[in-house]
Amino acid sequence: MPYIAPRSLRSADQKLLHIPRSRFKTKGDHVFRIVGPTLWNHLPLSIRSAESVQHLNKLVKTYLYKQAFV
Repeated sequence: MPYIAPRSLRSADQKLLHIPRSRFKTKGDHVFRIVGPTLWNHLPLSIRSAESVQHLNKLVKTYLYKQAFV
């Protein structure tokens, strides 16, 4: 059952995903169920708020290109 805060939190509109805890520090943190939400939460809010999958793909490609080559 997901946690529901008793009051509105500042992070409520950040579109963040829950990152499950890992039992193993070395290999457990490399599992997709942990890496996927971690990478998503590190994207800027402007990308996480994309209105369609096509727009999300374009924004992510542009963001990653700038991170790698600029």
